[in-house]
Amino acid sequence: MIYPQPLKKGDKVAVISLSSGIIGEPYCAHEKELGLKMLRKFGLDPVFTEHALMGRDYILCHPEARAADLKAAFLDDSVKGIITAIGGIETFRTFPYLMENEEFINAVRQHPKFFLGFSDTTNNHFMFHRLGLQTFYGQAFMCDLAELSGDMLPYSKAQFESCFKPYHGRIITPSDVWYEERKDFSASAVGTMPVSHKEEHGYELLQGAPIFEGELLGGCIDSMGDMLMAGSIEHYSSLLEAEFKSCPQLKEDFAKQAEITQKYNIFPTADEWRGKILFAETSEVMPTPELLCEYLTALKNKGVFANISGIIVGKPMNEKYYEEYKDVWRKAVSNTELPILYNVNFGHGAPRAILPYGAMAHVDADKQEIILI
Repeated sequence: MIYPQPLKKGDKVAVISLSSGIIGEPYCAHEKELGLKMLRKFGLDPVFTEHALMGRDYILCHPEARAADLKAAFLDDSVKGIITAIGGIETFRTFPYLMENEEFINAVRQHPKFFLGFSDTTNNHFMFHRLGLQTFYGQAFMCDLAELSGDMLPYSKAQFESCFKPYHGRIITPSDVWYEERKDFSASAVGTMPVSHKEEHGYELLQGAPIFEGELLGGCIDSMGDMLMAGSIEHYSSLLEAEFKSCPQLKEDFAKQAEITQKYNIFPTADEWRGKILFAETSEVMPTPELLCEYLTALKNKGVFANISGIIVGKPMNEKYYEEYKDVWRKAVSNTELPILYNVNFGHGAPRAILPYGAMAHVDADKQEIILI
């Protein structure tokens, strides 16, 4: 695996729209400015890639432009880090423009960069994993750096600060509080804090030994499931009517998502999961327990659960289906010896830790800690 250098003050970081292009919309101007201000407070030099601010419709209809932005960022030696603006739902459409481009592939391997994102960006992380580059899962420009309160949430901020030094020895522990998803993202919400709650659960060991180790590999369970399940568009069709009108090609591409993923070998093989720790979390869609079961069954059929050494599960957003998800995980895995650590602060539930792909992790449920060793 190729390991990028940690961020350092003075580094130029490129903010890119690989999924949704919402950051380019006028009604998000206040979030754009908050995020830029925060990156500069960290001593970084933020820039937007060429097409990042072109708006939702343009980004949706031009996966080739998103791919060109990513390639350009890797070819630019002055860029040291790449941060995704936000997630989305169809970044898999960039694969043909990237995985068939030798110049891009060589740039990734010869000019490694720090790459950060989560949610739909799981697709991009798995692509980079296939190319041998270590990337980082857990935060995004709009969701974290552009926090409307005017400062990053304390736990998330400490996690971002940890990206300025090697991660070896970093200890990830439960946050004392968790936050509900905001209902208002408008400019009038600037300066307000999201609704917070005291953490009552901490890390919960659902089954298996309290101590386990392995290399980290995973992402958003919705994204992983969609990579493997033909016809995943059925889960989103009611949400995408406007998108289908803006980009008629989108519906046809969605029908081919599993085929495209397989063509470029994006999802790890069963053998590549051997000895790994699967980290997985559910999206802001907050899938029903039945849909979560479908996703996990797809992973099981791919040989994931038969090969991994353990699982860490992200805190469900808003704690919706908190208890129901536990039962789904136990039943889907159907192996009581496989450790499952539940309610870990990463992914869509705020605040968010940052997990390095390929990092060896030592999990100790009794001590309530995950050590990156």
